[in-house]
Amino acid sequence: MNETLKALLPQFIGISVFIISCIASVHVILNKRDTKATVGWIGLIWLVPVLGSLLYMLLGINRIRRRAKDLRVEHMDSVSHSGLEVADHIDIPDNFTGFSHLVSKIISKPLLNGNVLQPLVNGDEAYPAMIGEIDRAEHSINMMTYIFDRDRAGKRFVDSLVRAARRGVKVRIIIDDVGARYSFPPVTGLLRRGGVKVSRFLPTMLPWRTPYVNLRNHRKILVIDNQKGFTGGMNIREGLMLKEKLKHSFQDLHFSVEGPVVSHLQEVFFTDWAFCTGESPEADEIPLLSEASGTTIARGIPDGPDEDFEKLQWIVHGALMAARSSVLIATPYFIPDSSLIKTINLAALRGVQVDIILPAVSNLPLVKWASTDVLGQIMEHGSRVWLSPPPFDHSKLMIVDDVWTLLGSANWDTRSFRLNFEFNLECYDKTFAASLKEIIRNKMAHAHRVTPDEVNGRSLPVKLRDGIARLFSPYL
Repeated sequence: MNETLKALLPQFIGISVFIISCIASVHVILNKRDTKATVGWIGLIWLVPVLGSLLYMLLGINRIRRRAKDLRVEHMDSVSHSGLEVADHIDIPDNFTGFSHLVSKIISKPLLNGNVLQPLVNGDEAYPAMIGEIDRAEHSINMMTYIFDRDRAGKRFVDSLVRAARRGVKVRIIIDDVGARYSFPPVTGLLRRGGVKVSRFLPTMLPWRTPYVNLRNHRKILVIDNQKGFTGGMNIREGLMLKEKLKHSFQDLHFSVEGPVVSHLQEVFFTDWAFCTGESPEADEIPLLSEASGTTIARGIPDGPDEDFEKLQWIVHGALMAARSSVLIATPYFIPDSSLIKTINLAALRGVQVDIILPAVSNLPLVKWASTDVLGQIMEHGSRVWLSPPPFDHSKLMIVDDVWTLLGSANWDTRSFRLNFEFNLECYDKTFAASLKEIIRNKMAHAHRVTPDEVNGRSLPVKLRDGIARLFSPYL
């Protein structure tokens, strides 16, 4: 009998491996949208039996998308647009009418009129404004961020948040689990001891922090009393306080927000709070429209590996196709995929002046190398690339035809477009766009314009280094 079992064991193992590979392949075919990813995973499953299927189960299945959707259904029924009334007439420039209709099809949130947005340059302007509003809060403070360091900047926020909690303000904080590890010990302990409710987004088993871990909450939102908001690309780090003249300083942009669109910031926060804690907002905290007092038409754009998958990327493609005269892009990380490169080039071929401002020195060398490898394709049809001098510039902006602005947390890379949770605002306002254009033009005035000869003239070892780095672009 034992001899018979030994003889049949290889056949049993072979059949089991075949069945496992078939099941994994069927799942790939039914669930992967990208053909290259489908072919790659199927190849790995069959060429590396068992291990390939195991890797697909661990890395290829987007479980967070399913979990996020379930939590939203269970806990967020009360957070809806039932209390939101869209203005009777929103005056969109003619060349953006079709684009606005496109975004409305992609995003369930309505365009809201009557908002006031103000750019805040670096932590020198943003942090005092944010802490000032926290100190004036009467009812609630809802805040989420990717990085919240336990340094001079972080402790100023902690002191203000703890003071608010002690005077009876309901304070909720979401910090990404990886972002919380950028300083040790994490700031979460200080906040909890001060009576602040803190949740770490999607705890990971990794015992260390790494800038290349995906599926992170990269959103930066602060809402005070459901009336005043802040959003943009700024984390809580002392390096953003440039007046302190620290060794590791860097630049960034943030924005204060007033008006009806604050409800979109609040809604996204409560969605993530439900995801982290299972708690729903109380009846008096359901996002409602605040009074319209400005001229900016705006809409919140949440994006992430859940039901909001790839929505931001669709909108960016649409904005490039809607452009008639100019596109200004500022981003710290720029690794567009082949489809986005084509859309940028098509805009340039139509006569649109495309200017892309990147930092000359990056805090992530691998990303810098991968980005350099695509610059030749970007400049091939007339787009211009500029490298701004140090300190490292973390600003994120897109301005189209001096009217439409995209601002927020997302970078121009796969991690932001497909793998991380982001929040951005689209805005229609010529005056607001002009003020931001002035900021970008000032950056360009001090920047170096990259030439095709510089990119093509890289040595062979550097080209190989950059090309290999680009192979890892989905993970950078």
